[in-house]
Amino acid sequence: MTFSKLSIYLLLPGLLFGGALYLNRQVNLPAGFEPLLTAFPAVVALAGLLLGWRFNRSRVIWAILLLILAEWLPPLLSSFASEYFTALVQVLLPFNLALIACWSERGLVTVHGLLRGALIGGQLGGCFWLYRSWPGEVIAILHRHYLPFDLPDLFHLPQLASLVAMGCLVWLLVRFWLTPDAMSGGFVWGLIAVQAGLLWPHQFSFWAGVAALILVMAIIESSFSMAFNDELTGLPARRAMNEFLLKVGRRYTLAMVDVDHFKKVNDTHGHDVGDQVLKMVAGCLRGVTGGGKPFRYGGEEFAVIFSGKELEQTLPHLERLRERISQAEFVLRGRNRPRKKPAGKVKSKSSGLLQVTASIGAAERSGDLASA
Repeated sequence: MTFSKLSIYLLLPGLLFGGALYLNRQVNLPAGFEPLLTAFPAVVALAGLLLGWRFNRSRVIWAILLLILAEWLPPLLSSFASEYFTALVQVLLPFNLALIACWSERGLVTVHGLLRGALIGGQLGGCFWLYRSWPGEVIAILHRHYLPFDLPDLFHLPQLASLVAMGCLVWLLVRFWLTPDAMSGGFVWGLIAVQAGLLWPHQFSFWAGVAALILVMAIIESSFSMAFNDELTGLPARRAMNEFLLKVGRRYTLAMVDVDHFKKVNDTHGHDVGDQVLKMVAGCLRGVTGGGKPFRYGGEEFAVIFSGKELEQTLPHLERLRERISQAEFVLRGRNRPRKKPAGKVKSKSSGLLQVTASIGAAERSGDLASA
């Protein structure tokens, strides 16, 4: 995981959480600020539902609906019932947020969407059934001490709720580390914001709004990533390159990198091998020296832009890149080779090496060559 992904997908939502924490601890707010804070959760929740529907982010929709349910249900009940459901929310809300984070985007009005709705509705029905049958026993289980020691006063929650929350947070962090993306980072900080609301129940509405805002930001960031980053190689895409050219200045060198005989690779070995070749070449491009910024232009073509550099200054770096691509070993997977490495030593089942080369052409912006 690169630092850029860490900073964009995890640190930026963290800064938003920190700002909300600072704002929440302020005693003397400017006049007229209180109505804005009161309307904030509802506005953000509505925006999240609309953006989730528009961009087909069903996970965000389910998460926000859970937050609305957790906020509005306990106050509508009697005193004992409110205590009962509050204790259940402290356990079930973090668990369900972590569960939703692991779901794939399958839509709302689909078989998967209906099954997920049934799962959440079944939990709610089960909570009411337990309330009618053994409410005291359930509360006793939820408030029981499961550890031989007390947790720090920071938690202010029953041990079971604290353990579930910590387990869910660790799981989401591991998941983000394995597959870093905007939505994974959003759910990490969304869970942290929800836990802040559970620690300070009189401020739950505010922190639920913060969690919804973090998820809204994750939708925007993931949509930006889809528009400006190439999904296959992970490099900035052609749209990002066009944006970069608008601010690169009047002095730069543009290099085009073309994978040699790529159509033959696809025709002979299949498009899956072709995709792996493109990923390998993209990996070499990420290591380009001389301050070059790589992009995927389209197909088997890539581009590298050197800001503020003349053509002669870039040629040694481009030659080094060309050599690096040609020296990279691409091992063809044998037809019967298992995709997962078996335990113990086994004889390698590869069908040989594929020599991958690339041709590179470069041009410097000048009076005769004014546009990219």
